[in-house]
Amino acid sequence: MTDTSAPPQTRDLVVKRLLDAPIELVWQAWTDPEHVKRWWGPSDYTSPTAEVDLREGGRFLFCMRAPDWQGGQDSYVVGTYTKIVPLQRLEYTQSLADAAGNKIDPAQMGMPADFPAETRIVVEFKDVRGFTELTITEYAWPVGQFMIYSLLGLHQTMDKLTESLPQH
Repeated sequence: MTDTSAPPQTRDLVVKRLLDAPIELVWQAWTDPEHVKRWWGPSDYTSPTAEVDLREGGRFLFCMRAPDWQGGQDSYVVGTYTKIVPLQRLEYTQSLADAAGNKIDPAQMGMPADFPAETRIVVEFKDVRGFTELTITEYAWPVGQFMIYSLLGLHQTMDKLTESLPQH
């Protein structure tokens, strides 16, 4: 007999990249809304709008537009910056949202019951001889299909970030 009252197993998602760009440029890519719009979202998605209030307690609101072949719908994420160490670390929460930045219950968007209502994320920036080592950690994802989708999307998003940076 399976114990259905046990909390779901979770796992932290960690993606690490070494980028051929100075740390100042990679920091700007994460904190300047005009640059965020160039790379936010997985392959074939665009980001038509991005708002950033870069201060502890400030929030961001990013739009992600699906490609036409997937329906072309817009979806939004909102988050609050909980810790900012310039050129070193961004810590924030992230949730699904409407276009105004109001948090939405994932179940209302057809997500499974264990889809996190809020995810804690840490982005670390480290200078490595003129390159930038970028480490992104998304904490406590319930183990399952959407965790795999999130990890795949995170890798695709980092590919787009890398492509958005000027070549050195």
